[in-house]
Amino acid sequence: MRFLITAGGTREYIDPVRFISNASSGKTGFALALAALKAGHKVILISAAKLTAPSNAKTVYVNSAQEMFTAVKKYFPNCDCLVMAAAVADYAPAKPSKTKIKKTNKYLTIKLKPTVDILKWAAVHKKNHQKVIGFALEDKNIKVNAEKKLIDKRLDMIVANAPEVISADKTHAYVKTTSTDWLKLPSDSKDVVSGKIIRVIEELFV
Repeated sequence: MRFLITAGGTREYIDPVRFISNASSGKTGFALALAALKAGHKVILISAAKLTAPSNAKTVYVNSAQEMFTAVKKYFPNCDCLVMAAAVADYAPAKPSKTKIKKTNKYLTIKLKPTVDILKWAAVHKKNHQKVIGFALEDKNIKVNAEKKLIDKRLDMIVANAPEVISADKTHAYVKTTSTDWLKLPSDSKDVVSGKIIRVIEELFV
């Protein structure tokens, strides 16, 4: 199977040296890539995190949500499964400054604009043989909000977890497909949990 996996938190630049981002480390995306490779699949990894990628995966490093969208659009047509593990920024500065913004004693207002919804785009443009997997990080009503995302964005599967897993070495998750009930993956290393997620994805293609 040909996997396209995204990882890390994007950087949305305010000026040449400052940016808006999030706490995502990219560890889960990289663990998923490694698990898919170990299972015998081919992997293209698009990452906003500058971690060392598995040598047998094609890796494309990006910074912003727009750069990640461009890369996904390029590689999506030739993949069987897109796994959007990246924490893509929901908003970006509307007009980034071309020069460094100088500090003053005045308040600074930054106007933000919505970024493109990569996950929704992929689900709309997928072919019959393709699957699109989303991730949902929720701080309350985890299953309810994640299932809403699964349905609203026409995904094939959703992986849900809570904020405490960000940047942690261990993780836990709830997994749901469009045809199954919730599956709980107990706390374990990200490598172990990622291996279980890949096996659930494989079952979608049976």
